[in-house]
Amino acid sequence: MSTRSFSAIDRLIGEINKAINVLASPARPGRALPAAPGGELVLKPDERLESSRLMRVNHAGEIAAQALYQGQALNARDPTVAGSLRQAASEEMDHLAWCEQRLRELHGHTSLLNPLWYAGSYAIGALAGALGDRHSLGFIAETEKQVETHLRGHLQRLPAADTRSRAIVEQMTHDEVAHGAQATALGADPLPFAVRAAMRLTARLMTRSAYWV
Repeated sequence: MSTRSFSAIDRLIGEINKAINVLASPARPGRALPAAPGGELVLKPDERLESSRLMRVNHAGEIAAQALYQGQALNARDPTVAGSLRQAASEEMDHLAWCEQRLRELHGHTSLLNPLWYAGSYAIGALAGALGDRHSLGFIAETEKQVETHLRGHLQRLPAADTRSRAIVEQMTHDEVAHGAQATALGADPLPFAVRAAMRLTARLMTRSAYWV
């Protein structure tokens, strides 16, 4: 049985379709929304507003994660690495769907800058992938390390009464730690300090912008 060979145009159309699905279509999770222990409590208006802003930031981060993983998988040389990246992207899609649902419940909205986050992250992912699998995995390991720190910060900032959002962020944190550990196990190369610092600066710009817009 012959295997179809895709042209550059075919692949481009496929990547555009993925972007449209992430940015314009409701995300469909493969796992159920994490359950809040003890049920959801009534939030005060200021608590609801803060939760919606923080979950908007998390949603924007998941938009960026989808683009990053897709860009890296595009240039992955080792099929095992490519499969790992796509599996991680699938789990990140759960995060995206959970954040979308929680934002609706909080009467919040997604970031108006999501197309920018997607385009920028896709370009970064494709570049990282082009540098080779070990560099690409190193980028994933460092990204997940920084995301873990970011999410733990959100757990400190989310209102105590918002047990539903907290359950989502806790599960997301668990998954991100696993993704980083998997990248390291597959042979990730540590990134130079300057690259790690630039990543932190870029992430800070995105999170602060998404909090308001």
